[in-house]
Amino acid sequence: MKQDIRKLTAVQLKDWFAKNNQQGFRAKQVHEWLWKKSALSFEQMTNLSLPTRELLNEHFEIRSLTVDQQQRSNDGTIKSSFRLFDGNLVEGVLIPALRTDARDDGPSDRMTACVSSQVGCSLTCKFCATGYMDRKRNLDAAEIYDQVVAIDRQAKENYDASLTNIVYMGMGEPLLNYKNVLESVDRITSPDGLGMSPKRITVSTAGIAKMIRQLGDDEVKFNLALSLHAANDLKRDQIMPINESNTLEVLGDALTYFYKKTGTRVTFEYILFYNFNDTLQDALELWKFTKRVPAKINIIEYNPIAEASFKNTDPQTLDKFAGFLESKGVTVNVRRSRGKDIDAACGQLAGKK
Repeated sequence: MKQDIRKLTAVQLKDWFAKNNQQGFRAKQVHEWLWKKSALSFEQMTNLSLPTRELLNEHFEIRSLTVDQQQRSNDGTIKSSFRLFDGNLVEGVLIPALRTDARDDGPSDRMTACVSSQVGCSLTCKFCATGYMDRKRNLDAAEIYDQVVAIDRQAKENYDASLTNIVYMGMGEPLLNYKNVLESVDRITSPDGLGMSPKRITVSTAGIAKMIRQLGDDEVKFNLALSLHAANDLKRDQIMPINESNTLEVLGDALTYFYKKTGTRVTFEYILFYNFNDTLQDALELWKFTKRVPAKINIIEYNPIAEASFKNTDPQTLDKFAGFLESKGVTVNVRRSRGKDIDAACGQLAGKK
């Protein structure tokens, strides 16, 4: 099997060209084609001679993903099923934002890519469709990068606009694929890559305390979101088994460490489930927990899945919950679901057609 050329570093690529009696600057040209111009084949590398392209094709391949299926929601959201080189499928979503709520921040022309980091997931969160799948493998950095490129292309073709934001909130737990996720962010943000600002990127975690601390040690520049959904251990244990080994106290300490190292405000994601975590007592517990670090709270509409019996809370309860937090000086954004009719909304990605 040919080697995946995108597994090579810039230094390794330069060494390979030298060993094959090729001029050194060719490595820089190839690197630019791969990560800045997002080339899908060596034939596209038109500033390389034909013999050089043939030599590359003889030894390497570009294992780019392809769009297996694409669906468009009534609200304009586009969900794509991406076929990987080994036949596995992951899903990514283009979310063209509409400002529909006074608490919903951001410009109306926001174009967000929601990307996956794993094939399946191992965390078994009870409200998430991906959690009912087996984790087959981690995505490599290039596969995550390819999702961004493909979704950006969709934004340009359908909305005549480029991506403004990227969220690692698709299939999988990003911090259990730490190395590849950080490498993909580097490819996306590097001047030698897509050149996007890291402040436009948010990595979401269900709460892996050890890796949150590692993010602090690495002084990452992107945003961090914690899928919280309950601010006491008893309730969180019921819906997120990861909490049994990463309790709220442990998570709180890790978040404090992360903020001390990076100075980046944390986002807490909170789905309001009917008659489970939507009381004013729950709001009080949430406020007390979020006081540990400068933060904002995204209240997310629950999106039903066949595997679970949870229900979305009613609008009046949501308003009271959000109003209580705002009365405490907390920044609260209410996130309305997008793409629910095509199973593209938060928690619904599971490779279904």
